Formats: sequence, structure tokens, C-alpha cells
Amino acid sequence: MDAIITAAGKNSRMIKDFENMGKKPIHKLKLEINNKPLLIHTIEQILNSDIEKINICLGHFKDEIYKVLEEYNLEDKVNIIINENPEVGLSQTIENALKYNKNNFYLFAAADQPTLSSYTINRMINTLKNSPNPKNTITILRRRAIGKLDSAEGLGMPFCCYGNLMYSYVQGEDDNLNPILRKMIKNGVEFYALKESDESELLNINHYEDYLKIKEIMEKK
Repeated sequence: MDAIITAAGKNSRMIKDFENMGKKPIHKLKLEINNKPLLIHTIEQILNSDIEKINICLGHFKDEIYKVLEEYNLEDKVNIIINENPEVGLSQTIENALKYNKNNFYLFAAADQPTLSSYTINRMINTLKNSPNPKNTITILRRRAIGKLDSAEGLGMPFCCYGNLMYSYVQGEDDNLNPILRKMIKNGVEFYALKESDESELLNINHYEDYLKIKEIMEKK
């Protein structure tokens, strides 16, 4: 199984937080925990899992993010996919990544998920492989219920699924991910939600205070 990491967003909420603090904005993927950027923590957890190849999607701030990859000698260890038009939604970023190879299984993860553990990634991979119909199944980190789901409310990355399955839903769409997941479950795609191995895996980094909370948690470990 390969991975698709999305790192193409506008970083708008974090930029606004820095402006409100009267500080020069820093891209959230460059914010450091234990003297290492968020992005690198995320990539290292995926590299330490059973994932074979990492694709990283860039758009906005692509030069800044590429420099981080260079600094940690990762530019040759990941396959970089660039959105020709950065002004696209998450669904188009995923479509752009999948069009090169749809006939594979993938972990889909956001670059700002440094708390996602290799242990949880491997559990999602194995649950998908052992499901009755892997090509019509999504294994996903839970937000509410655990086990087989009948609702995709609140769900997002990370998850694992077949590339062709996801491509058939994101093709031609320009939307966030949750409406697409809701459509998939309505159409009979099977969803299995896994419990987090640590509560911090459920935290998102949208604002500066989110970063500070995760930084505190991770630096205590």
C-alpha cells in the first residue's frame, strides 16, 4: 500500500492567527515540535509504517514546503505531485494524485497530522486487507462510533481505501472531503472505523492554539 499526503492548502486560518497576534505568519507545517517541523513528524510516522511509497501533494506554498523536505533529505524519498492550479479544493488535489495510478490501495493522510502513529496506520492497512471486500471498503480513524458505520458524519483523513474507488467519487468534484465520504457511504461503500491508539490522534491542527496543545502533548512523551 502507498500513501498520499495532502499538503496543498492555503494555511489561511493559521495565517490569520499569526496576524491577530501581530506576528509574521509561519506555515503550520513548519511549526516545530521537539525541534522538528510538523510535516517531518507526519512523514516519519508513515515511513515507519508498512507503507511502501509516499506521494506528497503540493500547491500553495510549494516552494516553502519543498525546502523543508530538502532540509531533511526527503525530496528523493517521497514522490512530489504538484497541483498546476493551486486554487483547487481537497477533492481535486486527491484526484490529481490518483490519476497517475488508480489501481492501488492508499493511505490518505493530511500533512498536519503529526500525532498519527505508525501503529494506527498499520491497523488501518490490515483491517482493509482483511475486510470482505477491500475494493469497496474504507478503513478510517474514528471520530465518533467504532466498527462498521452507517454514517460518515464528522469523518475525514486519515483513511485507507482503493484508489479507483476514491477516484470515481472525487473526479470532477471541487469540494471538501466529508461530503464525498457521506455520498460514498450512502451508495453502499463499507466504512470501518478504528479506535485511536492515543487521544491526541483525534486532534486537528487548524489554529495556533491547536498547535500549542499538540506540541505540549508530544513533548511530554
